[in-house]
Order: sequence, then structure tokens, then C-alpha cells
Amino acid sequence: MTHAGRAPGAGTQWPGTQTLVVIGHGMVGHRLLEALAERGALTAPGSPGWHAVVLAEEDVPAYDRVHLSSLFTGTPAGELSVCAPEFIAEHGVDLRLGDPVELIDPTLRTVTTASGSRISYDALVLATGSYPFVPPIPGADVSGCFTYRTQYDVNSLTAYANRARDGVVIGGGLLGLEAAGALRTLGLRTHVVEFAPRLMPLQVDDGGAAALRATIEAMGVAVHTGVGATEVMRDDEGVASGLKLSDGRVIDAEVVVFSAGVRPRDRLARECGLAVGDRGGVAVDASCRTSDPYIYAVGECAQSVDGRVYGLVAPGYQMAETVADALAGEGDAVFTGADTSTKLKLMGADVASFGDPFSVAEDAVAVVFSDEREGVYKKLLLGPDGQLLGGILVGDAAAYGSLQPHAGRQLPGPAEAFIIPSSGVAELPGADALPDDAVVCSCHNVTKGQVRAAVTEEGVTDIGGVKRCTKAGTGCGGCIGTLQAVLDAAGVEKARGLCEHFPELTRSEIYALVRTERIRSFSELRDRHGAGGEGCAVCKPVVANVLGTLGPDLGLAHILDGEQAALQDTNDLFLANIQKDGTYSVIPRVAGGEITPGQLVALGEVAAAYGLYTKITGAQRIGLFGARKDQLPDIWRRLAGHGFESGQAYGKSLRAVKSCVGARYCRFGQGDSLQLAVDLELRYRGLRTPHKFKGGVSGCLRECAEARGKDIGVIATAGGWNLYVGGNGGTNPRHADLLAQDLDSAALFRLTDRFLMYYLRTGERLERTAAWIERPDGGGGIENLKKVLVEDSLGICAELEEQMERHVDAYRDEWEAVLEDPAKLGRFGEFTGEVEELETGRGRVAFLPDGEGRAAVFRDAAGEVYAVGNRDPFSGADVLADGIMGTVGERPVVTSPMHKQAFDLRTGQCLDDPEVFIPVHQLTHDGPRTHQTHRKQS
Repeated sequence: MTHAGRAPGAGTQWPGTQTLVVIGHGMVGHRLLEALAERGALTAPGSPGWHAVVLAEEDVPAYDRVHLSSLFTGTPAGELSVCAPEFIAEHGVDLRLGDPVELIDPTLRTVTTASGSRISYDALVLATGSYPFVPPIPGADVSGCFTYRTQYDVNSLTAYANRARDGVVIGGGLLGLEAAGALRTLGLRTHVVEFAPRLMPLQVDDGGAAALRATIEAMGVAVHTGVGATEVMRDDEGVASGLKLSDGRVIDAEVVVFSAGVRPRDRLARECGLAVGDRGGVAVDASCRTSDPYIYAVGECAQSVDGRVYGLVAPGYQMAETVADALAGEGDAVFTGADTSTKLKLMGADVASFGDPFSVAEDAVAVVFSDEREGVYKKLLLGPDGQLLGGILVGDAAAYGSLQPHAGRQLPGPAEAFIIPSSGVAELPGADALPDDAVVCSCHNVTKGQVRAAVTEEGVTDIGGVKRCTKAGTGCGGCIGTLQAVLDAAGVEKARGLCEHFPELTRSEIYALVRTERIRSFSELRDRHGAGGEGCAVCKPVVANVLGTLGPDLGLAHILDGEQAALQDTNDLFLANIQKDGTYSVIPRVAGGEITPGQLVALGEVAAAYGLYTKITGAQRIGLFGARKDQLPDIWRRLAGHGFESGQAYGKSLRAVKSCVGARYCRFGQGDSLQLAVDLELRYRGLRTPHKFKGGVSGCLRECAEARGKDIGVIATAGGWNLYVGGNGGTNPRHADLLAQDLDSAALFRLTDRFLMYYLRTGERLERTAAWIERPDGGGGIENLKKVLVEDSLGICAELEEQMERHVDAYRDEWEAVLEDPAKLGRFGEFTGEVEELETGRGRVAFLPDGEGRAAVFRDAAGEVYAVGNRDPFSGADVLADGIMGTVGERPVVTSPMHKQAFDLRTGQCLDDPEVFIPVHQLTHDGPRTHQTHRKQS
């Protein structure tokens, strides 16, 4: 006889149907149902197992609250759903929406709902979540005041904001800044008020908050810290008109959003006599069981055995797994606490924290890097024995994946190597330095040991296999580099070829074949040298890159002509860089950083007209962020009128050539670095290469342009120009090597031509010049490059120079070419034509019959048409129509442009995480109609 609140253990017979009542149908409550289904413990009435009755307060099924802000940018509410109708039907779940529980009777083991229904239970799970805290100030309940927690809140705020000009958010934490971003998206002048002396006081320290504040204020958001809200001011009609602060100031605002934290929803527990924590939250033990043995609690309503209430979804999922184990009798899973490390992007700023960055341990030492110009702050806190206690990263969180697994452990290298750019200290340690119990994927709590086991026990040989076997890498995607490092450390040999479609060919070999055989299309290359299939998100962009490079020699004009468009990665297809929310950045060329006052004004006017965030980039350009795809051509047209062209910040090509002011203005200058930087950039613009490359020109040996950190670096001397190659910043910085010195300008250009064209011929996919130079069959080291490029040991220098001249002569601004071609312009709008008009292999967005939802529609080479949901379930952005269509085996797939997960166009199943599905639609005369939704939110 088992406990009435616990199912029999694995391997025993179910005594019959037992009733599980779940109060709340949010993300954690639904994850509990999925976890029970995965264990075979969820069943319909009359069958052995648990029959679930779910009682929800909201009138919509569980949805992705993490990506709630995407509703402000046009994502249909239905695409946030994490609950598929077929899941409910398949597992016999009795889901009752809009009928919340009002009373729990632990003695009779019944619950009573608002409608008067009384349901008996054998086990009860509280998954009631939390509610927004609204400070008790006068006017907090007047019209114009909102909370930010549900879809209803978003809809109400969006509708009301149409009549407002100014908005204020009370609360400068994670949710507060997200709400501020929402107000800004709605077009309101926005303020943030935080009682603490800094933003995000629970995640970052004073230095990190200062960097974050600078970034946010640069976006036009006013920040007020160290003050509280004392009253919501009202106008003559009694609606909100402003907010009075504790220092006496009044902020004009017709919209006031309360985002000052949350409180556990534990009323039902209190009223029925369950133990609760001193500061709220239903007290649970390590099995997530409350003081009543028949009642469990999970998520934000529960106080864990460690005395904490966790407000993140990942700990909630772990609690759901623990309860599912207990109910299914499948082991002894416990929840005693969770890692609260976070890495996110708030209003354009990377923010990450891990471990205990606020530790007051005796003899703790902080290692700090701060760059106020770039809005970057990094802090590592080390214990007395050198162990990493915690860290904060703001503005640049690239090292998060390397640092977070080491929290609580000894760092395998100098702390400076992890946070100081171009430090020249030690190269970052590889995956072999991580212990097996180090968590390498925080989204799914996957350890290095589990990844190694997938290799040794399951035969996994690539990242896709790791994703399928462990789910690592299927969340935010930030751990992909670490996962590859674990595979490398385990001795897994990488496949020689690009992919299954070209299993025996590398990128350099494809380049050689296209050049020598004058192959002019992907189809021709596939038919001659491929292994079948329609290509994929790996080989298609590589071939597109090669064709773009050799276009002048092959008679190809534009990268978006004909079949080439279907090969391009999303950034190259729309000639702009896709951002996390599916919008795009526009970065026009500012050669050498030289710009006129009129052009500065024009950029400001365009940014204001389209509500774009502006930032001076590290490459001395001005970036405009947040443009919708359909706005891009109009933005380009306005910029072109002021002399701007594409800066190609989206391509594997030249980004920019940075410069100091040189001899033209600087008293130390020995050469006109400004003019040389402009000349270099204009010569090599548009050149497609294996990876992006950057240049720098310094007017003297003081090196203000940091030229030796670039792929091509030039430094002026008394005798002319010194040319350095193969430099790199970023995670693994490398100083460039001296290729030649004391060159005049003509010799400098000839040698640079040779270097780039030789790299272009022999470089591999996504290989920067820094790695290429050191590879024996690439550049072969700087001494080998001197023999090939200076001494002409291979006899190819004249040929390399001639090829570069053909590129220079053929250059044309890619934006201008699109603006002059109606067919190319058509790709930037909604698809309203017949399916027969679809380009083969290229997706388009079509509206669903309800007028709100959108589908991504594709047509393959055989004429088969597919329609799936446009929302990427991992990022929450509406971008799948912009992904690359191809095949994996016999399956037609689309690869998301965000984190490269592939989805089967026939079933909607994610190949990287088979439990995740996207909606699949049937095409009718009225447009696409849904017949399946994704089953699990990542």
C-alpha cells in the first residue's frame, strides 16, 4: 500500500486511476504535466495512473511568460502557447480555464472553484505562481496604472498607451527594465524609478549598474535611482498624469507601470493551514511536499527547503521534475536549491551574473575591468585560495560560458585572461580544464560529464547529437562553443567535409572547384560534386559566399540574383543584421570613421523617424537598431540620399577600417592614417571572405587605432607603412604579425591584395585570419606567408592582384541594387500572392485567416509547399520564414536564423530537441490553417 499522495514505484502495478489536481496552469504547472507524461504516469479516467484536473485562473492555456514582451513587437498571443491541444486530449487532462480555486479542504481532500465545482484529489499540486507587488501609495489604483505580468496586462497597456506620451516604470530590476523596453517600443518617453541606489540591485554591483545605466540612458530612457514613488498624480478627470517622487520631484506620465517585485501567491495555503515562510511562500521539503503529505507546491509560490523563493523558470522546472518523480515513483529526485546564474539582454545590453558576486568572505579579492566608453564592466570575485566565488558581466558577456561552470572552483588560468580584452596573458583554458560535474548548459542543467557520457555511451559525434541526447544547446545557444570544446577534448574527430550534402569537400576545395570549373550555381555544384539532397544551413551559405567572391569572374552580378537568394543566410538575404527580437540593425559605411555634419544629422533624423536605437560602434560607425524588415528599404533610400551605402556589417566580408586622425591633426602623426583607412575600406568593401575581417590604421607607433588587433593592421613609421596581418580581438585575442615594413602606399596595396586573395582561396568555413595563419595547410605561419606573398614562391602573386582588380571594378552598393529591382524589394514585405509565386527554397510570411497569426510558407524544388508557424520557440522571435530551407536526410527542414535549430517542415518537430514542436498549417484557399501546435516550450 503506497502513500495516497504518491504513485507506486517503478516496476509495480498501478492500483487504479488516481486524481491529481493542479492549481494553476502556467509554465511550471504545464511542465509538471509533461514530466508525468514522459514517465508514463499521466492517463485518462479509468486507466491506471494519474488523471490530471487542472484549474486555471486565466482564460488561456499555459503560455511563455518569459517572452511576454514579444507581444509588444507584434508576436500573436497564440504563438506564445506552450500547451498543444493534442497534448491535453492525448493524456486525458481535464483543463478548466477561467475557474480558479477558492478553497482547499485538506481534511476531505477537496478543492472548490469559483464556479462552485468541488473536486476530490489523491494528490494536489499548488502551481499558483506569484503576483506583482504594488506599493500602497495614493493613486495606485487609478486609470493609467498597470502591472506587467500577464497577457491581459500587455493587451491593456498596449491599448491605453495609444493615448499617452510619457510613461514611468516603478522598479529597476529585471522585470522593470523589460517593462521600460516595452514602453519605449510603444513609443512613449520612458522613465525608470528604482528605490535602491542602482539598477538591478540583486544581480549587479555599483560598477555593473553604472555601465548598464549608461547604455539605457543612451537609448533615451531617463533613470532615477535612490528615490521612491510616493503618489500617482491625477488630472481633473481622475486618471494618471504623473508620479511624485520621495525627493519632491514630479515626473509627467500618463502611464504608470508597477514592476517593483513579486510576492508568492500563497493565500490558499495560508487559509487551509499549510506552513508558509516568514516572508511568504508555501514551505516545502526536498521532495517539494508541503506540511500536508498529500499536497505539493512548485514554482514561485513555493519556499524551497533552503528558505528561498525562486523567481526564475528553470528552478520551477526542476521542482516540477522532482514532483513528477515522486508521483510516478521513479526515483529519489530532490530539490534543495538552484543555480540562479543569469545571462540576458536588456534593452540592448548584455547582462550576466553567476555564483555569489556579492560575497563578503574574508580576504575575497575582486578583479575588475571597466571601459566606460563601450559601456563594459566585468568583475570576478576570488576567494582567498583563488577559487571563483562569482562574477558580473555587463556590456560584454562573451566569457560567461567559460566562467559560469567554474563558480565555486579554482580557475584554471589567470582571472585577467577571462575579462581583459587583448590582455596577452594566457589563452583561455579549454574544456579539459572543467570537472565532469561542471554545468555547461544552464538552461537544461547539463553537466560536462553528461555530454562526455553522450559521446562514450551513445556514440554522439557532433553538436546536433549532443542536443538530441542531452538537450544542451537547445535553449539560448550560448553554450555551443563550450559543447564543441567538450567534444574536441573527448577526441571526437570532426567530419572532413562541410555537411551530409558535401561530405568530402571543404570550403577551400569548393572554392577551387567553382573557380576552375566555372560553376555558376549551387545546383550545378551539387549535381557535379554533391551527395544529393537540397542543401542545408551549412553548405548553402558557404556556396553563396564563394559565388559572391567569384562573381566578377563568373559573370554573376548581385548576391540576391536568381537562385543565389535562396542560399543566403538571413543577414545576407536582407542585407542587415538580425537581432534577438527579429528586428534588424542598419549600419551604413563610414569609411575610416570620417563623417560629415550633414550625415550625422541625417542619421539622427532617420533614427527618430523609425524609433531606432543608435550606438557608436567599436568600428567607428553609427548603428541603427530595431528596424523591422519591411522598413529596411525605406531606411536605405533615405540614407542613400545623404551619400551613405551599405556598411556590410551583416556579411562575411570587410566590416570597417578603423583609424586615428594621423598626421592630418595629431602632433605625433607620421602618416595620413585617415586617408589610408578610407582608401583601404573603399578598395576592399564587398569582398566575401571565409569569415568577417577588420582593418586598422595608426598614424604612428603609439597605435591609437589598435591596428595590431585587426586582420589587417597598418602603422605609419618614418620610413613608410608597416603591414601586420592576422590580428584578432574578442575571446581569444592575437597580435598581428609583421608581414612587411617601410612600404609605400602602392606596395602596401599590392601586398594586401595578395594576402586577402590568398586567404580567400585557402581559408575554411568561418575561419578568421588569426586561426588561418597558424594552420599548417592554411597560411602556414608568417614566415611561409612571406615566402608566398612577398617572394612569390608559388608564382601566383600577379594572379592574386588581377583577381582583386576585377573585384574592385565590379563593386556596386548592394542596397542600391535592391532599391532598383522590384523583384528584390518584394522579399521585404508580406507574401500576398499565389503559392506558385514562391521562390524555391526561400520562405515568406503569410497571414493566417484570423488576421493575427502568421505562417512561414516554403516551396521546395519539387513544388511541394509547406506552412509552419513563424515563431521560433527558443528565442520567441517571429523569424522562421527568414531561415534557410534544406534537407536533413529525407526530411525537409527550415533552420532558424537565431540559434540554428532545425525544424521538420512536415511535422513541426525540432530535430535538435525532439520534444519541441512548432505549428504546422494546412494551406487552403483562405490561407494557411493550423492543425498542430508546438508541444513544448524551450
